[in-house]
Amino acid sequence: MNTFLLGILSSLATSALLLALSLLHAARPLWWLTAACSWFTGTGLHRVYRRQASAEKTMRQDLARAQWVKVMAGRGNILTRDAFAPLWSGTSSPASVQILLPDPDTSHDSWLDRRSHNVAHFDPGFTPDLLRSQVRANIDYVTQAAHAQPAIRLRRYNLPHTCRVIATDKAAYLTFYSDNAHGRNSPCLYARAPGLLYTIALQQFDTAWANSTETTVTQNP
Repeated sequence: MNTFLLGILSSLATSALLLALSLLHAARPLWWLTAACSWFTGTGLHRVYRRQASAEKTMRQDLARAQWVKVMAGRGNILTRDAFAPLWSGTSSPASVQILLPDPDTSHDSWLDRRSHNVAHFDPGFTPDLLRSQVRANIDYVTQAAHAQPAIRLRRYNLPHTCRVIATDKAAYLTFYSDNAHGRNSPCLYARAPGLLYTIALQQFDTAWANSTETTVTQNP
């Protein structure tokens, strides 16, 4: 009898352990645990996306209701994707939209070239001229898109490419660039305001903004 009961209890314990592991492996319970730890520590970290691209659905929702937007990108391709559609379509009208992109017209051996050099180690098709042309194309895109968004300001920076920041009055998305992966394949931290990580994101952006160069964005008359 005791052996029978021990067998049942053992099976129940094993099933419970497997269920717990499966729940922890799922995304949403992990987000819940992350948010709970964040509340306890005051970091403001709400979610961790394994890949930057996985955050774009939530990002679009945040941008659609944002009162202001700050973007500092290493290339700016995110600006051309669906996540930013609420801004360019005019369905969302923040009071302020500040965008920072690398300066593609800097001399050689700029931080843009150094980022290109790092990426070329794992992507042989990546060259300084390619990255410069992609940044120029995204600057042209923002300039055209600004016709539907009068509050936009665009600046260029020549600073170390350490992270991408997309922030609103409610939340911030931080992607820290590595030397062995594209930004889109890097983890993305989703921080809610108020919190330490949210504050760091804004400080990172404001520092870069203060050391950047204004780019004229022509508006429709």
